[in-house]
Amino acid sequence: MPTPAEALINNRDFILHPFYQRGPGDLGIGWLLIASLRRVLLGFTLGAFVAIPIGFLIGMSRSFMLALNPIIQIFKPVSPLAWLPIALAIFNLADPSAIFVIFITSLWPTIINTALGVSSVSQDYIDVARVLEMPRWRQIYKIILPASLPYIFTGLRISLGIAWLVIVAVEMLTGGLGIGFFVWDEWSRLNLSSVFLAVLVIGLTGLLLDFAIAKLQVLVTHRRPQTT
Repeated sequence: MPTPAEALINNRDFILHPFYQRGPGDLGIGWLLIASLRRVLLGFTLGAFVAIPIGFLIGMSRSFMLALNPIIQIFKPVSPLAWLPIALAIFNLADPSAIFVIFITSLWPTIINTALGVSSVSQDYIDVARVLEMPRWRQIYKIILPASLPYIFTGLRISLGIAWLVIVAVEMLTGGLGIGFFVWDEWSRLNLSSVFLAVLVIGLTGLLLDFAIAKLQVLVTHRRPQTT
């Protein structure tokens, strides 16, 4: 096992030149990190666009809750990596398959937290809106959505954290450009110093992603989020 000083010396080139390009497959760790972030953010964004409306439907309608809850409870415990062979069979390419796995991974926490937030809105507010003959769309926009935003952002933070965890494992299996493949490739070369560097980069990136979405939550809701 390398000492911290030895690991720092061995990774000096990666640290000082994170965006070098020395060939089609020889890229700096900065480019690999960007490739992984692109997959995560794309899959996470697609998942959010699908999960939030579904969460609203479940939270606002008992019929939708009864219809969709069994499906969610069946698929939610499935390991994200179990979806990878299915994705590879559908897309036959590593990059869209990784994005699809991130998309599936991002659904469940956001759906559940959004539904919880919508269903937790005080019935008194809804009754007042009905007395004022407020249209349904306006009730959603003016009452339900603002009250549900803290729950929605909690779900998004959990989904993004899980997505960042999963992409590393997916890239180890699919190969190509990415921080996960970098970890596996350096381990294959028995270069533990670079593996430790990748672990540090992965952890710091996850911290920054969570910090960014927490800041976005403060800007949107004007409320400081709870630590997760």
